[in-house]
Amino acid sequence: MSAQPPPGPREETPSQLPPGGLDPDLAAAAAGSAGRERGSPGSTDTRRYRWTIGIFGLILLIAFSIYEFGRHGVVSPGVAPGQRLHLFVAPLAATGPDQPANPRPRCDPAHPNPRALNVCGRTPLVLVFFAPRSKACKRQVDTLQLVARQFPPASAQFAALAVAASRAETAALVRARGWTIPVAFDSAGAIGALYGVSICPMIELARPGGVVAKRLIGEHWLQAPALSAQVRALLRG
Repeated sequence: MSAQPPPGPREETPSQLPPGGLDPDLAAAAAGSAGRERGSPGSTDTRRYRWTIGIFGLILLIAFSIYEFGRHGVVSPGVAPGQRLHLFVAPLAATGPDQPANPRPRCDPAHPNPRALNVCGRTPLVLVFFAPRSKACKRQVDTLQLVARQFPPASAQFAALAVAASRAETAALVRARGWTIPVAFDSAGAIGALYGVSICPMIELARPGGVVAKRLIGEHWLQAPALSAQVRALLRG
């Protein structure tokens, strides 16, 4: 039996995701337990039990966040502004080989592989991470396609990476939605894990050389005018 790829990013906005990427219901259960305890005078044992569960859940939330911070240095997805993108090379769904992405490539912007997406470039980069089964994520790539047409081809690189997706699945999307920007796939989920992708839509805007200028998260960026304004700011430096 072949191993199943790791799950892709969830379709959520930052306000829905508490620190550490835990399910929002866990945080709500811990924070709202006190408000649910105002019952009848004879419910003392029930209140104590619920308080215990709420406190235990809160402890788990804090412990997981500390663990994630110690392991990654951050508890939010993506690469923060001012930091450098993690290098990777991922095969293009339309023309690349059916093989896993490489999270430890040799950086050679002078000789890019035409069949792969390499974030080690000499031009500004607008990179979308998406899950092929998410409607909002697919719409984000549609928006990226529209925005890319507004700028000269040599001004910036516009690209998308399908996280935990097969070549066939990603290539079918490219054909069905008419995407002409580079769309690569991360079949093993290695790049998604490297970037801590747990939310989509998520966009990284990087200056030449890979230093992040902006990290955009949430459905607000599904609107082409909003994303175009950010790209113009990136190109102005």
